[in-house]
Amino acid sequence: MKQFAILGMSVAFSISVLPEVLNAQSNQANPLDIDTNETTSAPEDSSTLVNFNSKGLQITRFDSVAAAIDAHDGEIAYFNETFYLYGTSYDCGYEWGNKNAPFCGFKVYTSKDMVNWTDKGFLFDAQTPVWQSRCNGGTYGCYRPHVIYNQKNNLYVLWINVYDNKVGYRVFTSTSPVGPFAEIAEPRLGINRDASVAGLNNGDHDLFVDDDGTAYLAFTDWRSGGAIMIEKLNADYASGTGEYVKVTKGRTEAPAMMKRNDKYYLLYSDPNCGYCGGTGTSYRTAASPLGPWHPNIDSPGINISSDSCGGQPSFVSTIKLKSDVIFLYGSDLWNNGAKNEALANFYWAPLSFTAEGSIKPIVCQGKVSVLVRPDLTAPPVPVDLDSTSGTSGFKSHCDIGGNIQRSQSFVTTRGGTLSAVNFCTFKSGYPNAGLTVEIYQANTANQPTGSALSSILVLPDSIGWSPKFITVSPQITVREGDRYAIVVKSSTSSGGYGFEYNDSAPYPGGEEAYSSDGGKSFHAETHRSSMFRTFIH
Repeated sequence: MKQFAILGMSVAFSISVLPEVLNAQSNQANPLDIDTNETTSAPEDSSTLVNFNSKGLQITRFDSVAAAIDAHDGEIAYFNETFYLYGTSYDCGYEWGNKNAPFCGFKVYTSKDMVNWTDKGFLFDAQTPVWQSRCNGGTYGCYRPHVIYNQKNNLYVLWINVYDNKVGYRVFTSTSPVGPFAEIAEPRLGINRDASVAGLNNGDHDLFVDDDGTAYLAFTDWRSGGAIMIEKLNADYASGTGEYVKVTKGRTEAPAMMKRNDKYYLLYSDPNCGYCGGTGTSYRTAASPLGPWHPNIDSPGINISSDSCGGQPSFVSTIKLKSDVIFLYGSDLWNNGAKNEALANFYWAPLSFTAEGSIKPIVCQGKVSVLVRPDLTAPPVPVDLDSTSGTSGFKSHCDIGGNIQRSQSFVTTRGGTLSAVNFCTFKSGYPNAGLTVEIYQANTANQPTGSALSSILVLPDSIGWSPKFITVSPQITVREGDRYAIVVKSSTSSGGYGFEYNDSAPYPGGEEAYSSDGGKSFHAETHRSSMFRTFIH
């Protein structure tokens, strides 16, 4: 039985078209490097954080429902034996510098081991006209969600960086670390309090709570050319006190503050480099949060990484476990300044120290074990699941559109109705046509043959900028042990669609294939699979 349908309730919206973003070379049968050597084992009492594969390529981190984690330029906090990942969402199509881009909001994920994450949604409703006017592409944007807990009033306090007011920040509180957070009065700081409204005043920040419960805000002063400032906060952690110190002279940003053995540390981006695919990380130390800081302000900081493992430093989290204290360093691995920063990933690893307390130079590790017991809870198996590629070890690539098509073959394990097919995809560069998902019979060489058994068009606004499964319902009869192929294609002439691929542990029942001639011929890419699932009822 053939089926032809359209998935999606609304047509693509009209928006200014950006330059083409397709990455593949049309005459290249295998445009991606093959990686065939990756393992992720860890000691029984440790979790393994995987940052890169054996070839140094980024690994996409997926949440419990197989959607890519979409929380950037934020932090990992640790409350009540649970990890919370806060960050800016880019899935709705936010991009800095595009006046038509919407603001997506701030998300939070939870985990027991920093490996298995659950999406807990948005910290507050950012889709209102007020927040769109404050944070969409027509402004300088809103970034950097950081949350601390105030034991005095049992409230979680959220600070975000904005550019629609003088101070550069807005503050919220909640009784829960996942929110919802409610905005409170606009904070005041001793720096730039007389600056113009909606100017480039104060930028990237960090919140730090000392052992005595005193909180501090470390932040970037743009009116001083990118100097890092530290200001003591009031008892509610909701505003500054006017007590502050200048730590760096300029050309820096993205501070992260921590304390170890009665010594205070401030790490930062050196030099500043927004959305940079590799800038330095330096630090300074002090015996008090308000200084004096060493080296002195006229001297360079102590550099511990020249490229922050391919990104820009984002946070250092102090994680006090029962048996250890981890100072977790985080770097945003931005998408090389590309428009789709929803594809940006993360580098996470504990810092190491010398006996004298100096931070050792950062050695970028593909994977690192941390003394956090793994969460061994088995995820639920979806009803009617038949074949799956899994979700571990995948990387992103964007080239589907025009003559470029992708195919993934699979073998059914039982007969029945192919009720659903999941394919992991994303969009970039504002496609002007949808993504078509087709099902074919496949030969023993894993090539699609004959005519499409099912062809379903998914409209552009049904696909986000962050990789996740889309679902189509072929509703075709299949036989046990037969070989089929999922073919994805698009007639878009602008932008394109991406997919997730795995070379380290590919699905054994089929192969991914590539076409550069509009589907007339496919070239098998051995030892590779696309991320997919099939369901038979």
